[in-house]
Amino acid sequence: MSYNYFYETTGMVGLLLSLAWYVFILVAGWKLFEKAGEPGWKSLIPIYSSYILYKISWKTSMFWIYLACIVAGGFMGASANSALVSISSLFSLASFVLMIIQTYKLSKAFGHGGGYTVGLLLLRPVFILILGFGSAEYKGNPDQI
Repeated sequence: MSYNYFYETTGMVGLLLSLAWYVFILVAGWKLFEKAGEPGWKSLIPIYSSYILYKISWKTSMFWIYLACIVAGGFMGASANSALVSISSLFSLASFVLMIIQTYKLSKAFGHGGGYTVGLLLLRPVFILILGFGSAEYKGNPDQI
């Protein structure tokens, strides 16, 4: 009786590639934060890193509004009440709009425009890598310039 190791090998290779990609993304986030004058370790803490991204590119008060929209939308969306689910959709839409604006402001903070914003929205990990390892310089928070 023979045993086929194809699926085990493929799974292990996929796992190793995923881990390597994740580490690469962490390093790119670290570099992006350092370019913006923030300690790189702040990019490793999930919610705090989003807060710092808002600090780098927009206003921290907008982060709290964004977080409130996500939390409210999540709790209301879990409800069986159709009215709350409808309100949840509005909160989700608001958080999506805030994310688009923040992404545009992040693009502007590094001297890019609307095209780069579309890239960040559609292929965020790749464009964060480009920001982190590329030649883009941090121009400052667009709201504070």
